[in-house]
Amino acid sequence: MTPARTGDAPAPAEPPVAPTLPELPELPDVPARLASDGPGWHREVDVVVVGSGVAGLTVALESADLGRVLVVTKDVLATGSTPWAQGGIAFVHDRGDSVAQHVRDTLIAGAGLCEPAAVEVLVSEGPDAVAELIERGARFDRDLAGDLLLTREGGHRHNRIAHAGGDATGAEIERALVAAVRADPRIEVIEHALVLDLLPAAGGFAAGVGGVVLHVMGAGSRAGTGAVSAGAVVLATGGIGQIYAASTNPPVSTGDGVAAALRAGAAVRDVEFIQFHPTVLYLGPDARGQLPLVSEAVRGEGARLLNAAGEAFMADRHELADLAPRDVVARAVMAEMTAAGTDHVFLDGRMLGEETWRVRFPTIWQSCRRQGINPATDPIPVAPASHYFCGGIAVDLDGATGLANLYACGEVAGTGVHGANRLASNSLLEGLVFARRIAAALRRAGAAPAPTAEDGRAPGLVDRSLVAPLQQAMSRWAGPLRDADGLTACVVALRTAAAQHHAGPGAVPGLEAWEAGNLLTVATAILTAAHARLESRGAHGRRDHPATDERWRQHLLVDRTAEGWRRTPQPLLPGPVR
Repeated sequence: MTPARTGDAPAPAEPPVAPTLPELPELPDVPARLASDGPGWHREVDVVVVGSGVAGLTVALESADLGRVLVVTKDVLATGSTPWAQGGIAFVHDRGDSVAQHVRDTLIAGAGLCEPAAVEVLVSEGPDAVAELIERGARFDRDLAGDLLLTREGGHRHNRIAHAGGDATGAEIERALVAAVRADPRIEVIEHALVLDLLPAAGGFAAGVGGVVLHVMGAGSRAGTGAVSAGAVVLATGGIGQIYAASTNPPVSTGDGVAAALRAGAAVRDVEFIQFHPTVLYLGPDARGQLPLVSEAVRGEGARLLNAAGEAFMADRHELADLAPRDVVARAVMAEMTAAGTDHVFLDGRMLGEETWRVRFPTIWQSCRRQGINPATDPIPVAPASHYFCGGIAVDLDGATGLANLYACGEVAGTGVHGANRLASNSLLEGLVFARRIAAALRRAGAAPAPTAEDGRAPGLVDRSLVAPLQQAMSRWAGPLRDADGLTACVVALRTAAAQHHAGPGAVPGLEAWEAGNLLTVATAILTAAHARLESRGAHGRRDHPATDERWRQHLLVDRTAEGWRRTPQPLLPGPVR
């Protein structure tokens, strides 16, 4: 579809022409589909939603009147990235704010790659989406008069971020949505279920998607591998943070939805833009896995970043100083670390006082205290870590992918809202807004299940021992700052590791092997895009191409064909912007 545009400033008359793409090194072999036992059971529903964060649960609730709705989640219903969101949800609420100002802040943070129409949808439909969330039971922090308490985070020029439980916004939103889903008899839930692959519609994937193959890790009539036929499949599987050794993402964030979509032939967009949060609690040089986040809202309340010498350094780097967009702050932090030969800087929030820490930021307070740090008296050691997937499966304004009957929303989707760098606290809003739009599109089109075809793709399996070398390689060479030599070295390392850790014919399929295959697929797509984009923009920094190149003010699509991986520059949609 071609989305409508609103605004008053004309876009450039001619889109930029991308330079010639550099030749790719030989990429690792990835599975065409994940090997598993044949489906031992079958279900037929109208809509299957994969994922149970803010996006997936909202889709399920909004679609419950369409017929049989099934939510499939990898762990329990309340597990995923949403409960870990600390800062809040950004939306226009205060009279001094406006849609135009929120749009402007989002476009600036996105470094020229936001789709203006998608941003307009996000911001203009955001207030109604949040109001509906509140009606569903979400309780946000309010003052004594009952008005919402609003704060600021990096990149925002207005207080427009609502929060809950101080710094437990995501947990409160997840609580409310889980309760609403549990209370709705029209929605069925299958927990502890990993979606392995998409099912082709009759006629193959060229005709669309007909459902999902999943494996339920438990006992009962639906244990083991099964198939779900559906009129519509909605991927809301969250992020890809586990491709790195250290991340703010939970262990379930292994890119399962992105990998399944790529194997089916869907395109991903702007996957080279992976946001590294600049203030993650530093736990030492050997820290691995999910690390505690120190929310940007702490800086919104007045905390400042200090280098190893105890000097504040952000005022000289951006007009918003410590509240600059995340890519700016992350690069500044890394520059200070490099200059001093250290592996962390400090966040000074001592001026906030212990009561503010305990009441406004109880989650962060407890994370720090467990490490022997008192934020009221000690500067907090922090360093950047993988945080958010700015791109994702390419979708339109209704969340539709290039494959019929397949939709995506939330962090797994590339709506064009975030561009090259996500504006803080826009992610929860994106999940709400585009989930509602998907449900509206399904209501218009209908979602009755149709026949599926046999899946002729050759099954494959990657041994779980691949994961550690993959994470190490991606962290070393594909972090916030990259260059051609490092990206090539990373591809070679992954190709070598994939060959060494290939699971043989006698290998037993299982969760860890399936996740390893997904991580390898997603990492390969990211390297393909990062190698091609010869500029520095937003969350993608190239040491060998430090400038922003106007010829690259366009998206980059990556998909996997029978001939191999393909990269396709895609101009932004023409039309006026604010």
